[in-house]
Amino acid sequence: MTSTKIIVLLKPPPVMIHEPENFKEQFAQIMERLDDHSRILSVILRHTRTEEETVRENLKEMKFWNGERLFDNQDLCIMLQVSKRSLQRYRSLGLLPYLMLRQKTYYKESDVVQFLIGHLKDFKKEDIEVYKARLK
Repeated sequence: MTSTKIIVLLKPPPVMIHEPENFKEQFAQIMERLDDHSRILSVILRHTRTEEETVRENLKEMKFWNGERLFDNQDLCIMLQVSKRSLQRYRSLGLLPYLMLRQKTYYKESDVVQFLIGHLKDFKKEDIEVYKARLK
């Protein structure tokens, strides 16, 4: 998570004169300051997301099938640095098992690892993290 410095410059409080004829003007100044503070707080809150919230959001984006992570065509194209046509060829030849869910193609992580072990020289199961890193 990157840290962001936020510098907040606040206006000095207006001099409050308790005269009825200036009440509307004073009230408008107070409301303006409250609006400024509200905007500042919203900016600060936007930039102070916790790491846990970020992890939760990333997990929401990931698809799972029976507890196993699924990759879609786009994920695999980026991960393996191949075209969608190459993935189609691997599927057609029976080299890469896949699932069709709601007319979309998905690949189980274990099947992808097996495909890589079987078709890439010197591939180790631990190397999958290098491939996954390309998705970020």
